[in-house]
Amino acid sequence: MAAAVDLEIKKAFTELQAKVIDTQQKVKLADIQIEQLNRTKKHANLTDAEIKSLPDETPIYESVGRMFLLQNKEKIHSQLLNKQKIADDKITELEMERTPNCRQHCNTKNEEKKCLCSPTKMHVEGCSVLDRRWMALGLDPSRKSHTWSEV
Repeated sequence: MAAAVDLEIKKAFTELQAKVIDTQQKVKLADIQIEQLNRTKKHANLTDAEIKSLPDETPIYESVGRMFLLQNKEKIHSQLLNKQKIADDKITELEMERTPNCRQHCNTKNEEKKCLCSPTKMHVEGCSVLDRRWMALGLDPSRKSHTWSEV
């Protein structure tokens, strides 16, 4: 019976670990995307500020692939404002997706800690917390010289 309980605990622990890794990756991806969009927004803002400082008669060219098209100042200005608006909308959307993922990540980490630390889930009498943790990882607690490569 103890072996079945140990297998259940080990299975639950590995599922929790997979969930933690998944949510952590989602949060990191959202952070990277938000950072990239902030850079895009800042670039568009700086470009717009430079274009505003130019005299009205200055020819302004827009790059399209490998060629440049002569555009008027107002059109370039509106394109840059549109680019900033789109980046703002995407940032807001990503932050709204990121918040539940952060909460889920924290909850899963807490469940993982409870799984490792809870003596009621282990059903093992007379064992220390450290021994229960070793057993949850599928290692022999009597052998005190475990290496991290075994974990």
